[in-house]
Amino acid sequence: MNEQDRDYWIIVCSDSVGETAEAVVRATIRQFQDNRVKIKRFAHLANEDDIRMVVREAQEKHAFVAFTLVQPELREMMKKESIRMGVRTVDIMGPMMQAFIDTFDDRPVEKPGLLHRLDEDYFRRVEAIEFAVKYDDGRDSRGIMQAEIVLIGVSRTSKTPLSIFLAHKGYKVANLPLMPEVKVPPELRLIPKHRIFGLTMNPDSIVKVRTERLKSLGLAENARYASMQRVLEELEYAENLMKSLGCTVLDVTNRAIEETAGMIIDIYQN
Repeated sequence: MNEQDRDYWIIVCSDSVGETAEAVVRATIRQFQDNRVKIKRFAHLANEDDIRMVVREAQEKHAFVAFTLVQPELREMMKKESIRMGVRTVDIMGPMMQAFIDTFDDRPVEKPGLLHRLDEDYFRRVEAIEFAVKYDDGRDSRGIMQAEIVLIGVSRTSKTPLSIFLAHKGYKVANLPLMPEVKVPPELRLIPKHRIFGLTMNPDSIVKVRTERLKSLGLAENARYASMQRVLEELEYAENLMKSLGCTVLDVTNRAIEETAGMIIDIYQN
């Protein structure tokens, strides 16, 4: 097989479910243009045989291993086995845990899966996700009064995915589409402006996204919904409304959902 045609592999493993390691790996992959990288995850590693199996697979695939192992004996085994097999490894959690120990003179619990236990924070996230789904796209204006964060913007400015992402962080979010022909609900003017975030985007980007949306639905691409004139009308209306509300306005053009969410959380908390 030609070197340029082969897939590249990253092995992700953990003595828990491995979500943390995989999230870090995927965030790293996004910084590169190569789309041939594939991830294979091994969860709930419990003994030395599991470690040997993972490292052997990495060697066979010419991969490296990214791991989160909280049990010291498994981390040590991973270190020894990877050296023996000539496989590169990345300890995602170990350096952070050691920094915590050295700085705060504390010891870790060393129990896998603590991040995913069914605690109060978990149930809050579940409730927030249910809230975001219920009050998505202006379905019920009563959600505006109950929401911690309200997102407003014209169609295709990432309101729904941003709502869900923030919900996963535990925030109750409602979102509302803005259209010149539709009056905004009175509740929007009754809540503190620091809870409202207006999303805007470059008009060319909106036209492109809307055109692709129409294509995916099998509809005519030249519909007024995706015309530059219509987009400019909507953006002007939205801009004037956001000014009247005095809310924070964020340009989400070419901005990742994670980045926008981080900005909103920082502003909301401060």
